[in-house]
Amino acid sequence: MHVLRPLYVVMALVAAILAARMLVVPKDFGIHGSDYMYSWYRKASEEDWKAFKVKYQGRDYCKDCHPDPYQQLRSSPHKVIECENCHGPAIDHPSNPPKLSIDRSRELCLRCHTYLPYPTSKRAEIRGLDPDRHNPGLECAGCHDPHRASKPK
Repeated sequence: MHVLRPLYVVMALVAAILAARMLVVPKDFGIHGSDYMYSWYRKASEEDWKAFKVKYQGRDYCKDCHPDPYQQLRSSPHKVIECENCHGPAIDHPSNPPKLSIDRSRELCLRCHTYLPYPTSKRAEIRGLDPDRHNPGLECAGCHDPHRASKPK
């Protein structure tokens, strides 16, 4: 009998979790297909997502109007970085604002370029620096062109 008590507790806990799930999870959640890739959403929220304004456009949005920086960037070590990581979201560009603000902060560059020796990631392959010794207090873009990452200005 003492062996069955923990089993009853586990069974009651599972029953409580399933009952709570029935009360909390909407009826139309996850009923749209048999695969896991696209079926885990609420069917009633589809129109909300269709009306959602996309904040980020991607580098293809930028390349037609800004071909020179785009080409420079494509041949630099920063080619994997999207334009909007530094220039901000292009949600209303080019009309409002006509010119995107550029994050020239040192902290933006140091997110990747502070030396961190992670042996199992690609982070160890990125050229790191000691921010306390390498031109402290100055913006990186004052000396380095981010579109031509390997070359100083």
